[in-house]
Amino acid sequence: MFTGLVETTGRVERLSGRDDEVRLRVAAPFAREIARGESVAVDGVCLTAVGRGAGWFEAVVSPETLSRTTLGLRAKGDRVNLERSLRTGDRLGGHIVQGHVDGVGVVERVAPEGSGRRIVVRIPGNLEDYVVLKGSIAVDGVSLTVAARGSRRFEAALIPETLEVTRLGDYAAGTAVNLEVDMMARYVVEYLRNHASGRPAAAPVTRDHLARHGFGKKDGAR
Repeated sequence: MFTGLVETTGRVERLSGRDDEVRLRVAAPFAREIARGESVAVDGVCLTAVGRGAGWFEAVVSPETLSRTTLGLRAKGDRVNLERSLRTGDRLGGHIVQGHVDGVGVVERVAPEGSGRRIVVRIPGNLEDYVVLKGSIAVDGVSLTVAARGSRRFEAALIPETLEVTRLGDYAAGTAVNLEVDMMARYVVEYLRNHASGRPAAAPVTRDHLARHGFGKKDGAR
């Protein structure tokens, strides 16, 4: 679990493997603090650290992740946003981010706005219902607020702090970005879709229901 408040950026040091699986090495300032098996969000993608060394960590990127995110487009030297997983008791300054990318969007326009910038991002059609005005969305792991909404696109304001700490300052028209919609919006939309479809409600799970399916019996009982 993450907050969408990127700690820093790292750089891709190595990409090795085949199209069906890639081992990614990232140079990171906090690499010495990462334990094997720890989760790290890389451009908004939750990855597991499988190794680390002096100033770097490695993760295996599965075929599923390669097919749904921009990590397969990364090259040696590219900057990536980094965030370590949320700890119990940490402040939740952004919004709840799972690191499970829902789709890839494309930056259509970047324009100056005050001391920051404003971006327009085109989104896949299947994500339209989940992106709402003033709602939250994670773009390459950065928690942003939807400032405007249009057909298959949204706008967001990037403050100077975001431009300095993350790689969003490198964005230009045509940049592909990882998108994760707000988790609460996802559950609400899916619930309403199921309700509207007239799908019958599942039978409640009771003690009798569990007993009929063999749960709660001692080994060898019939």
